Amino acid sequence: MEAISRLGVVGCGLMGSGIAEVAALRGIEVLVAEATPDAVRAGRRRLTASLDRAVERGKITGAERDAARSRLAFTHDLGDMADRQFVIEAVAENPAVKTDVIRTLDKAVADPEAILATNTSSIPIVDLAVATRRPDRVVGLHFFNPVPVQRLVELIPALTTSTETLDRARHLATAQLGKEAILASDQSGFVVNALLIPYLLAAVRMLESGVAAADDIDRGMELGCAHPMGPLRLLDLIGLDTAQAVARSMYEEFKEPLYAAPALLRRMVAAGRLGRKSGRGFYDYAAPGVTA
Repeated sequence: MEAISRLGVVGCGLMGSGIAEVAALRGIEVLVAEATPDAVRAGRRRLTASLDRAVERGKITGAERDAARSRLAFTHDLGDMADRQFVIEAVAENPAVKTDVIRTLDKAVADPEAILATNTSSIPIVDLAVATRRPDRVVGLHFFNPVPVQRLVELIPALTTSTETLDRARHLATAQLGKEAILASDQSGFVVNALLIPYLLAAVRMLESGVAAADDIDRGMELGCAHPMGPLRLLDLIGLDTAQAVARSMYEEFKEPLYAAPALLRRMVAAGRLGRKSGRGFYDYAAPGVTA
């Protein structure tokens, strides 16, 4: 199968920058798009810092870092994606935003055989595919945070996705990016979040009802079930706004109470306490180890 040599990544937050970093380190030329020049500069700094940390920790050599940097280019114009063979959108977990990006990419990418992939963690792929003129070329490719560390990718074909598209996406994820892929049906939450989100929301409800303190809930799961990170610390890492968006999408599809965001989660998001990225969530990251 022909390898992808020109990859586009739309969005350079935690997920987009991680996807771009992994691809560049694996020898792929990557064009990263952000919405504004300021966002481009922030994304470039995030990628540069991550590559530098990888060198400091002995994960890669300085030469590998420099080679990866040379394969990265940046833009704030989606029209520059015209020559890409494969584009992955990794923008905010918002159906309207993702639909707009996918629709714009469909017009911008010149090759009708090029594939458009979404990194959504909960939105049905078919809803995005039918917004394009190439629904057979749209597929879900869901990475996990942090992308350079987590090995898993969920492959999600829509009803419209062709077998060729799915095969090319699998080849990119596994043979080229070195990930492990699992196949998931196109239903909100797919495999991992369908299991994970109810567990995380249950931990919030437990804290909300006063059953235990945040640190005790987390240590209970870490020490009692050998989880590498407790549920509330994991929510802080994911981002409380992202978790709420995923829960909302899943609740809208299934109408199951276990997918409904607890009041505490909704209020923390409204207050801007989003976890690590805002400096405060269930824990205060200005003073590590202190609960919020």
